[in-house]
Amino acid sequence: MAERMKWIEVIMPQLAESLVSATIGKWLKKPGDRVEQYEPICEVITDKVNAEIPSTVDGIMGDLLVEEGTTIAVGEAICRMQVAASDEEAAEQVTQVSQQQEQVQQHASHTPLAASNTAGHDPNHPMRNRYSPAVQSLAAEHGLNLQSIQGSGAGGRITRKDVLTFVAQGGNAAGSSAPATSPAAQHTPSGVPSASPFSGVNRGNGEMGLTAGEAISASDAGVPVRLSGIHLTESPKIPQIEVEGGGQGRSEYFIDVTPVRNAIARNMRQSVSEIPHAWTMIEVDVTNLVMLRNKLKDEFKRKEGINLTYLSFMMKGVVNAIKDYPIMNSVWAVDKIIVKRDINLSMAVGTEDSVLTPVIKHADQRNIAGLAREVDELARKTREGTLKLDHMQGGTFTVNNTGSFGSILSQPIINYPQAAILTFESIVKKPVVINDMIAVRSMANLCLSLDHRILDGVISGRFLQRVKENLEGYTMETKVY
Repeated sequence: MAERMKWIEVIMPQLAESLVSATIGKWLKKPGDRVEQYEPICEVITDKVNAEIPSTVDGIMGDLLVEEGTTIAVGEAICRMQVAASDEEAAEQVTQVSQQQEQVQQHASHTPLAASNTAGHDPNHPMRNRYSPAVQSLAAEHGLNLQSIQGSGAGGRITRKDVLTFVAQGGNAAGSSAPATSPAAQHTPSGVPSASPFSGVNRGNGEMGLTAGEAISASDAGVPVRLSGIHLTESPKIPQIEVEGGGQGRSEYFIDVTPVRNAIARNMRQSVSEIPHAWTMIEVDVTNLVMLRNKLKDEFKRKEGINLTYLSFMMKGVVNAIKDYPIMNSVWAVDKIIVKRDINLSMAVGTEDSVLTPVIKHADQRNIAGLAREVDELARKTREGTLKLDHMQGGTFTVNNTGSFGSILSQPIINYPQAAILTFESIVKKPVVINDMIAVRSMANLCLSLDHRILDGVISGRFLQRVKENLEGYTMETKVY
């Protein structure tokens, strides 16, 4: 089968339904670099999380069409890659990709679609005879016949680890006269896009990842390009703030605005300009809550391995109040108000560079211990930079523990497009008059910012009163499980 080299364009995928653009944070490959399938080629920054875009094919990196720090719309080309392709396969791609798109529409699951069978391939291992350049190079170096190596990769594909393990176990080319590279000549070239979706799904939104055939430009394949889904990085990096121009004798210096900071500025400006903010505050006696937590925290730490924080108790009080006043769990839609049935709590988590709002889904269905586990996990993932898109989507009401850094009063900005945000301020011991007597009690402020298009003072005041009642209603007999 005759081989030829072919240029393809890699496009910006749609990372989530609500996102229409992303910023190229850093190129991980430069022109001339060899790229293996699934290998990350660049880091991208969105309003939600950072992610890596993996290559869908084996090939050689060509021109980088977008500079670092540039925001690009979904569907636009970000770079070009050179891959090997055959005339027959190029002709077959239209039919194969069309079949795959029909399968995607028929299967709304989180499992990869079965790979399309081609002549000469094992139906159980459709990627068995597709080799990356790195695998072929290792095989040639050690004189191995790749047909004798068991593949552990997606679809039975042989990885570098498989080859190195085979060599370490004493494997060699003995008993086979076929050259190591002959399978590539008999089957699909290593750089040719596979007709099946690459193994795995977007864990953030459940959409299938780009197939290699779908990554080919419409001018080459003659078919619509599918844009949705990428693999998220296990450890996306939050860009570091760079300081420049701070020489001796200068009275000022400059800090570059990072894409994350720019996204925060844009979202805050949108919230303040579109939502008529109002705010109100109430004081809560949390003395019983403090004693309850002190009673349970050590045992909880031994049992769960995490801290039992005040925030989890506060969240439970909030979700129970939202059940009584569901209008708090709503968004403005111009000619109607949309009230959300699911109570998904967004929690503001700050890092050195940014503030993110991961979401606890179905918070009303969790007990205090369950909320504590979710708070700990999401806060840890936020600070480690391992949040995925699904962690950031679907929030209906936001809470923020501003008391963790000593604040006693704040006016939070609403997490657009939600209707309200509530802050839990620092717990402070104060003298309080109870039955005409002075007592020292643990007191905390709750500050609520509200969308005055949806919420008025009466409903907001009643909601805050209900949260207050819930927090002051904790006793030493309250169960966290």
